[in-house]
Amino acid sequence: MTTLKDIMTPDLTTVDTRATLKEVATHMKEQGIGNVLIMDGDMLTGIITDRDIVVRAVAYGHDFGTPASDYATGDVFTMTGDTTVEEAAREMSHRQLRRLPVTEGSKVVGIVSLGDLAVRAQTGVDETALKGISQPTS
Repeated sequence: MTTLKDIMTPDLTTVDTRATLKEVATHMKEQGIGNVLIMDGDMLTGIITDRDIVVRAVAYGHDFGTPASDYATGDVFTMTGDTTVEEAAREMSHRQLRRLPVTEGSKVVGIVSLGDLAVRAQTGVDETALKGISQPTS
């Protein structure tokens, strides 16, 4: 049985709550990633994606010096590393998530994306996750 800790990416890109949109976008560009975790010390307070920056900030002409946390998704849903990829795929589908932080206790230890489900899990669970994510929200 494959678990999240088996497929997660352990190298996390994080910023503190004061990081600006420009700083976050620069991290994304330099590291070739599409999301950054917003942290207050060891506590996860939000996640911001490249899409969040474009749709929530750039589209409205907002200043790039604004704190990225203003545009991040707060109250981030997480799952533990011993969660099966099948269970994670169901939750990602149900909650329409493309990225899922993985925790151990209260500490974030990795992240799983739809790509990880498709490439690393090799169980077909990526289709399960995609079905819910691809549905329009009401």
